[in-house]
Amino acid sequence: MSQQDGPLFFVGIDWAAAEHAVCVLDHTGKKTAAFTIDHTAAGFTRLAARLSGLGPAERIPVAIERPDGRLVDALLEAAHPVLPVKPTAIKTWREAEVLSGAKSDPGDAHVIADYLRVRIHRLRPAAPLSSHTKALRAVVRTRSELVEARIAASNQLAALLDAHWPGAKVIFANIESAIALAFLTRYPTAASAASLTEKRLAAFCTKQGYSGKKPAAVLLTRLRSAPAGTLDPVVSQGIQDAVLAQVGMLTALNTGIKALDRSIAEKMDTHPDGEVFQSFPRAGTINAAQILTEWGDSRAAFDHPDAIAALAGITPVTKASGKQRGVSFRWACNKRLRLAITTFAANSRHSSPWAADIYNRARASGKDHPHTTRILARAWIRVIWRCWQNHTPYDPALHGGAQHQVTQPTAA
Repeated sequence: MSQQDGPLFFVGIDWAAAEHAVCVLDHTGKKTAAFTIDHTAAGFTRLAARLSGLGPAERIPVAIERPDGRLVDALLEAAHPVLPVKPTAIKTWREAEVLSGAKSDPGDAHVIADYLRVRIHRLRPAAPLSSHTKALRAVVRTRSELVEARIAASNQLAALLDAHWPGAKVIFANIESAIALAFLTRYPTAASAASLTEKRLAAFCTKQGYSGKKPAAVLLTRLRSAPAGTLDPVVSQGIQDAVLAQVGMLTALNTGIKALDRSIAEKMDTHPDGEVFQSFPRAGTINAAQILTEWGDSRAAFDHPDAIAALAGITPVTKASGKQRGVSFRWACNKRLRLAITTFAANSRHSSPWAADIYNRARASGKDHPHTTRILARAWIRVIWRCWQNHTPYDPALHGGAQHQVTQPTAA
């Protein structure tokens, strides 16, 4: 790219919660401007006005240590190329360039701008997302956070019951299930369930609409065969308060997750790429949405499936020096996308003979399950990318590799 059509200036922004430091360098590295803006609408407007005075927005790239957020959205909407940079990369660059070790917000903004100026050809611009994808991403990521919170709350409740009433933890399969929480609401302590009989437990299960296959007699045996719970009345009152608080938290989390599940289903039905991502074997709705929101919908940003594979951390990293050469796990990646795509890949082998064949051959060569799953995920990324680029749902009949698996036994 020539200087005539290349970047005019390079902008580095040191992001903070309330105030952002901004540094502008020209193509020689000379500082053109340095100022701060508040994290407010007025601050964003001031930034846009200062940058617009330098030239066309598309020729003024901006580097920032965040891939998303309202500041990033404002810069993208103003047509600036936004290039997210990793804090660890900036830290290493600062240590090499600032020999004194001095550090400040304006200094960091200068380091980021200089990093952008020197390495812009190695950085990937942030791809603007459509409104459909932004809405879906907000719901999907919030759901993931609630699921993590539910796991933590379940573990806390399990630890509480282990210490004071082990039977209540094992009577039902899942401690966060509706029936288990209803049981703990009715019987929060061992003392409150001291007179529980098989008949009463059966009536309770019927009232709660329990759909498990275990009869009341089996459930009661589980409850009574566990170590005895605390019966001290003073301690029991404290346990009751603690258990009910945990039950209330889990009930609220379950309600929120179910509401977000419905929202995700609705948004996937209206998303332009929803049908494509839901068409793959065992993708379902939630997992397909998780992949779609992290994958994005900017086709120009990913002109080859290997770019997606690297973003997801599926491709390994090769390190070579002299006669030594090693291949290692890729840590720097979009971890949400990696989890989503590997979860899908692991499930797909149960419905797709093509996926099962790739998985089985990799396992037979001595690779463990996580490595094998990443190999299968990389193969699926090539297929998903082609369907995504063509706006075409997956059809096994048109998938050459899948058709080979179908026809091979007949040919043999």
